[in-house]
Amino acid sequence: MKITHSRLDIGLPKPLSFLHSCDNHLCYADERDDERKRDLAVKRRRAFEGDSNRCTLFLDEMIAYAKEHCDLFLHSGDLLDFVSYRNLEVGKEKMDQVDYFMAVGNHEFSLYVGEAFEDEAYKRQSYDRVQAAFKNDLTFASRLIGGLNLVAIDNGYYLFSEEQLALLKSEVARGYPIILMLHTPIYTPDLFQEMMVSRKKECAYLCGCPATFMGDYSDYRLRQQRPDEPTREFIRYLQTQPLVKALLTGHLHFNYEGILFGDTPQFVTGAGYAGDARLIEIV
Repeated sequence: MKITHSRLDIGLPKPLSFLHSCDNHLCYADERDDERKRDLAVKRRRAFEGDSNRCTLFLDEMIAYAKEHCDLFLHSGDLLDFVSYRNLEVGKEKMDQVDYFMAVGNHEFSLYVGEAFEDEAYKRQSYDRVQAAFKNDLTFASRLIGGLNLVAIDNGYYLFSEEQLALLKSEVARGYPIILMLHTPIYTPDLFQEMMVSRKKECAYLCGCPATFMGDYSDYRLRQQRPDEPTREFIRYLQTQPLVKALLTGHLHFNYEGILFGDTPQFVTGAGYAGDARLIEIV
């Protein structure tokens, strides 16, 4: 496990420490799933870990570390690579070993990885099965710990809803400092440059990217990542909220820290399947 250390000074009455993980991409399937899914598990697992068992071993390390050293284990999604009986069982078995709070990713609802366009109708095919495996609500959840409000929101499909915005406003009204947990990072010019120029990606894989910067996206990526009005409204509201102290995100599979707005940082934690985790101390 490779730990990146981060510190956030927001004036808490007592320091808190969290281990933040994401993108473990567990790839399990057994005889309860069809042959197509079993073949997918072999192919995807080889892509993430070769012939090793490191995805699971790294997750075990993270959970053990969080139990011994941290107040809570935080996860920003893509714990699972796709929906299968065994993936859901392993995910639940592992996470039940530790006190955790999580935001969901896009892969938690993936049936065969890239076989269909991912939208709310697609998600509904597996939502109840996936939700049953995890403790907190996967669309929107909050948890108060030590005077800090952790708020986890599903934006795995690059969108926010009107309902999520209304719920966030209710959390802001409680008056506690907020750490927002998402799977997909929110667009900033610097992070866009990191993705498109430094890393030469086909698209930025960011939530809320302005349409004027998406001219070179393929039609599929444009439809996948183009923000709608509720998403733009959510981000506009977020940018006016001093109680939102930081964002914890994943999805991009590398470590990154930048400013989202004002002096509010956005942390992107690297891939759990590669052993990356972030120890964040909040004081």
